[in-house]
Amino acid sequence: MRLITLAGALLAATPLLADDLPSWRDTEAKARIIEFVETVTDSGHADFVPADERIAVFDNDGTLWAEQPVYFQLLFALDRFGQMAEADPSLADTAALKAAAARDMEALMAGGESALLEVINATHTGLTVDAYQEAVATWLKKARHPDTGLPYDQMTYQPMVELLRYLRDEGFTTYIVSGGGLHFMRVFTDKAYGIPGNQVLGSYGETEYRTGENGPEIVKTTGMAFLDDKAGKPANIERVVGQRPILAAGNSDGDFAMLEWTTAGNGPRLGMIVHHTDAEREYAYDRDSHIGQLNDGLDKGPEMGWLIVDMAKDWERIYTGRK
Repeated sequence: MRLITLAGALLAATPLLADDLPSWRDTEAKARIIEFVETVTDSGHADFVPADERIAVFDNDGTLWAEQPVYFQLLFALDRFGQMAEADPSLADTAALKAAAARDMEALMAGGESALLEVINATHTGLTVDAYQEAVATWLKKARHPDTGLPYDQMTYQPMVELLRYLRDEGFTTYIVSGGGLHFMRVFTDKAYGIPGNQVLGSYGETEYRTGENGPEIVKTTGMAFLDDKAGKPANIERVVGQRPILAAGNSDGDFAMLEWTTAGNGPRLGMIVHHTDAEREYAYDRDSHIGQLNDGLDKGPEMGWLIVDMAKDWERIYTGRK
């Protein structure tokens, strides 16, 4: 009995070795991430980085959650416009809006960025930011992905959620820097990733301050104020965060400038590309994809020292909502 009691006491007193990234397979990708984090957090190492300089930035669509068959914010807008057009068919008065009302994705995507912006304007304009975010929250509770049947906020990538938590546990501050809508993402990022709204950088439309029956309000108006994509990403990081990150992760050429700027800084740096290679558990796409196109990251990333994460090879699990 004494031996058993002593053994139990020793086990209780000795912390078990924990795997901070259990959904990452034991491949080179996981080893590189851990080596980088351990290096920059070791106060005795020549490459130690103080906590206030440990800034990590992440794209959202295709990096932290799925983005196929189209961006989830667009699916929200389509659902919303469908309801609007059902109540008032005269709203579908252009080719883009007719395609949206019919949920004809092929026709809508053929219209390019201007067609997508037309749908966004039709569904967002005139709403207060509060009302818009309430509509997004309601949609997230009810809507389901057309392929997986999962709620959209359960299609976050479990390995990346673990990585965000691991980094914060090691003194990093994590930011989202995405081409997605700022007000859309702020509805779910805290719950989904542990990233509060004031650490979310994204695209945003024009807004206007108004006072009326409900008091002072911020109202969404027509037009794009800032597109947080490509060269806009590092520019926005510098403007809002005020310092160059030491870690950046993305999945498409829209993230190339952010990773390039991050890894060009002095001292230890890590650039990471999530490569969608798993057609069985998620989707396989890169160079010729209609969204999330990846050419420069594959061609130039390795020679720049970036880590290319192979989703099929490096991840034991994909979605948080599915084990």
